[in-house]
Amino acid sequence: MKLLTRYNRVTLATTVVVMLITGIVYYFFIHFILIRDVDKDLEVEENEVFEYARENNRLPQVFESNDQQISFYEAPAGSVQRRFLDTLYKLTPNPNHRHRHHGEHYESGRGLITSVSAGNQYYKVLIVKSTVETEDLVKVIFLITIGVILLLLLILFLINRLLLNRLWQPFHALLKELRMFNVADNKDIAQIDTSIEEFRELNQVVTSMSSRVKSDYKDLKTFTENASHELLTPIAVINSKLDTLLQTDNFSQQQSKLLSDLYGAVSRLTRLNQSLLLLVKIENHLLGSEQDINLKVAIEELVMQFDEIFQDKGLKVTCDLQDKMLLTNPYLVDVLLNNLLSNAIRHNHADGEIRIKLDGVKLSIQNTGENTALRSENLFRRFHKSASSEGNGLGLTISQQICENLGYDLRYDFITGLHIFTVIF
Repeated sequence: MKLLTRYNRVTLATTVVVMLITGIVYYFFIHFILIRDVDKDLEVEENEVFEYARENNRLPQVFESNDQQISFYEAPAGSVQRRFLDTLYKLTPNPNHRHRHHGEHYESGRGLITSVSAGNQYYKVLIVKSTVETEDLVKVIFLITIGVILLLLLILFLINRLLLNRLWQPFHALLKELRMFNVADNKDIAQIDTSIEEFRELNQVVTSMSSRVKSDYKDLKTFTENASHELLTPIAVINSKLDTLLQTDNFSQQQSKLLSDLYGAVSRLTRLNQSLLLLVKIENHLLGSEQDINLKVAIEELVMQFDEIFQDKGLKVTCDLQDKMLLTNPYLVDVLLNNLLSNAIRHNHADGEIRIKLDGVKLSIQNTGENTALRSENLFRRFHKSASSEGNGLGLTISQQICENLGYDLRYDFITGLHIFTVIF
């Protein structure tokens, strides 16, 4: 989930919850204030009843209006407890009224039960006021509040969607530059024009870092190229001298073994130097142009070249090949196939098996070997190899580099005792 989406969700969810709680509290607060005003009006009517009874020593005339009623009932002395209550307000028959109860019309009301003495008689007094207008006012206020909340949420959503998207544009531009960054290119990361200090500082740090990375890469590449080229001459001289030495005199068994070990070491050094040069060429795109090749034919020719090796090690090779035309670099494909097939031979056991499958989507080379999976995190690292390997640890690295250069995907799996390297085109 994107940061902006997460921020919008959290902000809107928080706003909705806060507004909902605030709206409920506001509703009950307004309702409480308005009911309190009604209670004060009831107390005013109560005081008027008390004053009239005290001055005239009798009850006032029963009073009814469209929004207020006062009723008197004889009661035992001291039996009435003063209190406020929610009740119904009785109206004359009218089809527009809110409630109908036993053929009579009612609407919501607020009442005050109190008591008064007049003419040596104790009375229960019920004063009721209609609260319809109060409730209507509360509803109107509540609806207005809900409308304001919805409008605020809409504005907040639009601001988050439009304004924040614009604020994050420098970040997305910098992210695009990082995706396109290639340490081998001469193109630098562009400076992002922004007034936001954090993004401007991030851009400066990334630009500085990319410059250091490119500088280090160029130094390393120059060193590798120079070292590989400088090694070519002494290696060739050593090989030539060894060939001459082996052909001149008779040596003892110990001397022959020493010369043979020396010759093998020089051969490994030659292969290592060639591998390093190949990596440099692949990384810098210094190889030949693309051509149309039939991968099936290339694999069949390679299998024929390795036939004696298969027989010497007692390996059973099965091929399931379909025609697959590729517009690619034939030299790189040849190196890739050689490396993968050599790896399948080198890490196999005597009387083992190699299966080669090719279809229109992928090439799969499967081989028997150790009955445990290889560690994928170290598989394609340079100079990483098993203790029993005679290679230089660059074969799979070169294979992966070739696949990346050609736009393929190289994967490793271990299934039912088979080590499987798959090239997905």
